[in-house]
Amino acid sequence: MKRVLILEPYYGGSHRLFLEGLQKTVAADYTLLILPARKWKVRMQLSAFWFIQEIEKMAVEKRSFDTVLCSTFVDVAVLRSLLVSVAGWNCEARINTYFHENQFVYPIQVQSIDVRQFTAINLNTAMASDSCAFNSHYNLESFLGAIQVSLKRATDMKPLDCVAAIRKKCVVLYPGMDYSSIDNAERHGDKRDEKGSPPTLVWNHRWEHDKGPELFFESLHGLQKRGIAFRLIVLGQSFAKNPICFEEAEKEFSQEIVHFGYAETREEYAALLHRGDVIVSTARHEFFGISILEGIRAGCYPLLPEDLSYPELYAKEFLYEPGQLGERLAEYFHRPVKLEKQVSYDLTDRFDWKQCRTHYEKWLFGYSLEKA
Repeated sequence: MKRVLILEPYYGGSHRLFLEGLQKTVAADYTLLILPARKWKVRMQLSAFWFIQEIEKMAVEKRSFDTVLCSTFVDVAVLRSLLVSVAGWNCEARINTYFHENQFVYPIQVQSIDVRQFTAINLNTAMASDSCAFNSHYNLESFLGAIQVSLKRATDMKPLDCVAAIRKKCVVLYPGMDYSSIDNAERHGDKRDEKGSPPTLVWNHRWEHDKGPELFFESLHGLQKRGIAFRLIVLGQSFAKNPICFEEAEKEFSQEIVHFGYAETREEYAALLHRGDVIVSTARHEFFGISILEGIRAGCYPLLPEDLSYPELYAKEFLYEPGQLGERLAEYFHRPVKLEKQVSYDLTDRFDWKQCRTHYEKWLFGYSLEKA
């Protein structure tokens, strides 16, 4: 059986879900070296050194792997340069990197020159990896486009072009989805609220500025001004410092709130999704969108920006143009649309891990796979 070493310095959220699903789906002998999902800048700067120390703690005969799987929080260039001196290391091992995100197009609140350090790590990682998989075409193309722009700063090192070399080793592999908790919630009878009550809005993203929560809550104010009744479920991971709009919204929409905050278990989360009617994204940054797929699977009608990764994943009927969310929500509440079960399954089935398994096997172990 193939031996796979997983190096994940940000083991939480979508990164953790991805790795758990991968291990359940693709047969291999896995070894995990992980760190908690915090201090992402320090992880990018230093995790490669930490992983080398951890590998050297293994028995020499255990240090040989067929594939090393990294996320973009690992500086693969540094990792690779240090691995060659590790006793017992298999220098023929593939080093693959899965790009859940790229730092070039992440919307930062405060402009700082140090962002170039992290984009450079992403670039070096792509160059040093044997193969790179991106979770959407949008992620891949934004990455390569930003590299091309970045290289123009090297005015005295022309010609300098690594975009073509990187593209040759890249594929797009949508992250596999495990819908079992959501499907189980449906089978166990969790239903939408009683007939006659106003439709329920769901927002289920990280409580951070890049997910655009201010726009979402502004849109709710617009519904109130029009006299449109609604109910509200706000989910997602919160942090020590959340955008102030969440505290304000919890007070202002207290009469509409069904649930406001993190769901402690997958079962509770799935049950709450099944109580929703329409799920909204106001993201300024989204390379795939796991939470939206989860809501759709539970039967929520999606309203999503006509931007980012969404146009490649969803039909135009589910997308809204910039500045049009309020109007689209008003239209929805004027004539609520129930997402039929077959439609929700048609929209989500192709991302199920069972559909992705063969592609991931080929990518992990270097078998023939169509390039991006």
